[in-house]
Formats: sequence, C-alpha cells, structure tokens
Amino acid sequence: MEIRLEKASAGERKAKPDASALGFGRHMADHMFVMAWSQEKGWHDAAVTKYASFAMDPAAMVLHYGQAIFEGLKAFRGKDSRIHLFRPTANFERMNRSAERMCMPQIPVDEVMTGLRMLIEADADWVPDVQGASLYIRPTMIATEPALGVRPSNRYLFYIITCPVGAYYPEGFNPVKIYVTDKYVRAVPGGVGAAKTAGNYAASIMAAVEAQKAGYTQVLWLDAVERKYVEEVGTMNIFFAIGDEVITPPLAGTILPGITRQSVIQLLKDWGGKVVERKISIDEVFDAAENGRLKEIFGTGTAAVISPVGALHFKERDCTINNGRTGELSQRLFDHLQGIQYGELPDSHHWVETL
Repeated sequence: MEIRLEKASAGERKAKPDASALGFGRHMADHMFVMAWSQEKGWHDAAVTKYASFAMDPAAMVLHYGQAIFEGLKAFRGKDSRIHLFRPTANFERMNRSAERMCMPQIPVDEVMTGLRMLIEADADWVPDVQGASLYIRPTMIATEPALGVRPSNRYLFYIITCPVGAYYPEGFNPVKIYVTDKYVRAVPGGVGAAKTAGNYAASIMAAVEAQKAGYTQVLWLDAVERKYVEEVGTMNIFFAIGDEVITPPLAGTILPGITRQSVIQLLKDWGGKVVERKISIDEVFDAAENGRLKEIFGTGTAAVISPVGALHFKERDCTINNGRTGELSQRLFDHLQGIQYGELPDSHHWVETL
C-alpha cells in the first residue's frame, strides 16, 4: 500500500512545549497518519499529513453505536539520540483483537508499521530529549459510515496522532492512593472488557470522578458478578507482592491484556521470581496487609509504566502499603523497563525497535 507524505510547512509547524513540564496528552505534534477502509476498496488513501481536524457526518455510526478502538504506545529518545519504539507490533496485534471483538476490519500491521515509522521520522524533533519524557502514540479506529441502525459500519477511519508526555499521574513515580469500588463495575463476563474500546473508558469516568473528589488518584475495579475479586485499575493492570509471590488477576475476558503487564511477568520470570496469575479477592489483599504479608502493590501500563500504590481504601477499610513508600520491586521494574526503553540496558527479548 502506497503511503503519501504531505509534510506541514514551516509556517504550519507548532511551537514545542517545555520538555520538563509536559504533563500528559496536551500538546499534539505536527503530523498524523490516516487511512480509510470501505467494503469496496478495503484499506486505501494512506497518508502522513499535517495534523488537522476531521469533517464527520452527524450520522457517523461511531457517534451513535460506539464502534471505536484505540491503542497507546511510546517512542523514547535514547542516549545515542536514536528513537526507540517499545513493542509496537504487540500493540497493533492487540488492536486487531479489539477490532475482531468490535466487528471492525483488521489493520495491515506491516503497512501500519511503515506508516508509523514515517510519522515518527516526520516529527522526530517532537520526541523529548529528557529522561522520563517520551512521545506518546495513539492509534485509533472509528466507524464513519453515515447511517442509523445497529450493525457494523461499512466505512472506517484509522489514524495515529502523537504527543510528547511526561508522567501520567501528578505524583510522578511516587506512590498513588487507590479507591476500591463495588458500586460500579467496568466489565462483565462475555462483554468487551478485553477490548481497548472507547465505551469501556466512558463507563469508568463516574467512578473515577467520585474517587478523585474523595482524594484518590484512581479506581480499582472488582468483578461484576460477586464484586469481590480484583480486576484492574482504571488505567493499569495491578500486581500484589504477597509473601514470596507476585499475584496478578488472570486474563479471563474482563480485563485488558496489557503489553506492560506481559512485559513485567516476563521480567519477573527472568529474575527467578514466583509470579502467579490467579483470582485474588479484595479481602485477601486487606488480610495480607493486616498480617504483614503484603509487601507491595503496583500498577502497570504504557502511560505510567510502573505505578507504586501507597494506600488502598475500600468501604470502611484502609491500608497503607510499605509505609506509603515506593517498594524495592516496583523501583527495580521501573528502572529496568525504562532502561530497555531508552536503550540503556540489554533488550534480550527484542522488545525495542530502533529508528
């Protein structure tokens, strides 16, 4: 598939933000990758072009029936000044699994990777040269056919936008406070919890707002059936270091199969650790805290990489983890993943693609 390159002129390029004060998701880079799909043509009209608004019909099916999926990955500026992509193919393969669940077309991974490389090269000066900062990459697919009636769309738009980012949470790498809810649920068995689809995040907003009003950073979701087993945090998978094990909920269709989650499991195995994927109740977590067996809790995700958890609140119960400090394992995982991503440590699993 031919990919056109239509670069923004010097006058159309934006001023770069201060790389030491980026925040997350506020400053969009100069270019984007786009391509369209229709039943008649398949994927076509691929281009790297200047960042611009889309014109969309008010009847576009994404606006009415929610066929929208996305991904999140990052590009890092190494000490050698080269740009490193962390596990990009794994993200696009997961996107195709989301597409299958949402009755959307599969993206051609090799061609999309070519488009992504062209996009990053066009906006290479947007990749921050500051430790801890990176270029966040957001591939997205939406249904664009203008029609009413519940069915799969006959037209789709795929696009990739990017933005330089710093820490996802205001706390940075410091421990966050998590609110556990059994009032709301994120996903149900047989639903779309394993797909990275927009509706999952829309459903999570109310609980997140309530948690933030109560002074907590994020929500920890419990299962939708018994409302007792831990599933995931709103933006992260979750791990518990209890005794000599590291426990994380299993992939059973109701949580997102995180790329960072899988990377952490692999690293723990490499280091000879005992990592277990099994159901764990919130009561077991609090009981482990009370009897001194809970050593650490941390979340994993592209945005935060590793996020240590310093406190949990559930109903009338509170617990502080590791005296509210970052744990040794959380720090080691964060340092090791960042070392691989920035090209400072050996990449024994070939997770990084260097441009």
